[in-house]
Amino acid sequence: VQLQASGGGLVQAGGSLRLSCAASGRTFSTYGMGWFRQAPGKEREFVASINWSGSSTYYADSVKGRFTISRDNAKNTLYLQMNSLKPEDTAVYYCAAAPVGRVWYRASEYEYWGQGTLVTVSS
Repeated sequence: VQLQASGGGLVQAGGSLRLSCAASGRTFSTYGMGWFRQAPGKEREFVASINWSGSSTYYADSVKGRFTISRDNAKNTLYLQMNSLKPEDTAVYYCAAAPVGRVWYRASEYEYWGQGTLVTVSS
């Protein structure tokens, strides 16, 4: 699976962005998918995960209620809708695919990673 993240940019605090992750290959619908982020000088952290069908999701406490993860298996695409953005959400956001199709919060469970897209939230 090859992953291509897009949709990042500069937004003011309180604004919204939607990230997309386009996946190649016919097995996208069987993978558990996730979003992670890495801020400057910090370690990569989990953001959200979704199971193969989209029926189950899991969020980091820091984004719960503001971010929504979703997927469209017909389009081989993963999404992250980000609302009420805060300056502390500034980071490079990465999408990732796990061969087992459930939700995962550990980065070690993910086998494939996209190249990242930068989100900058100004105060």
